[in-house]
Amino acid sequence: MTTQTSDGSAAYWFVRGAAGLFSLPGVILMLSFVGFAAFCVETGMPRDQVVFMVGIVWALPAKMILVSSIASGANIAAAFLAVTLSSIRMMPMVAALVPEIRGQRTRTASLLALSHTVAITAWVYAMQRVPEVPRDRRVVFCAGLGITLVVANMVLVGIVYNLVVTFPPILAGCLFFLTPVYFLASIWASARQRVIHVALVVGLIVGPIATILAPELDILIAGLVGGTLAWAIERAMRQRSMRASATPDAGKGGEGAP
Repeated sequence: MTTQTSDGSAAYWFVRGAAGLFSLPGVILMLSFVGFAAFCVETGMPRDQVVFMVGIVWALPAKMILVSSIASGANIAAAFLAVTLSSIRMMPMVAALVPEIRGQRTRTASLLALSHTVAITAWVYAMQRVPEVPRDRRVVFCAGLGITLVVANMVLVGIVYNLVVTFPPILAGCLFFLTPVYFLASIWASARQRVIHVALVVGLIVGPIATILAPELDILIAGLVGGTLAWAIERAMRQRSMRASATPDAGKGGEGAP
């Protein structure tokens, strides 16, 4: 069993983490934020508020939910609940990442601060790369990745906010559409349990129906109803699979019985 030791300064590993901005996931994320800026322009949200939102509400789906709730006229309690429910999914990501990056001298305050930058892109990239990073440099590596992603996209949104209005409608539409496509593809690819795949499919079916029936609460309804249905469907599938696998064993046990 090998033990990893420091290899390179903290600044070196911070820059190595920051380089994740130019990876394929990082580039897709930046393009998605251009689409998000176009969406915010369409809803009439001021640039300073959009830039602030990028930094303070980091996960892109949560920002989409918040802006959509504001645009649809939802009350603050419904918007708060919808954003909170969408962000709860980050807890398992943080719980999975912390044991991978915690060192003997890692402070809890550092992990708490770093958890704010954990979203799909940072989580997937970090989980793939941290095994190659010395244990006592992993927090610095993730800090370089997370901080760079947040700051770079805040600057990007501030720059393109006034530019997206000059984009051809088809381009603005494609960039905007890239946001939900990226979100769905990232969640699907990073899912480790079948229930997440089921939840995505059910949500895509329930979402449009909820929009027709209750446009002010469509996201909340899609999340609660879709998530509950997905859990029930996945549980039924799992139980049926368990019964199917147990049946041959029972048959074999009965062979030769009088």
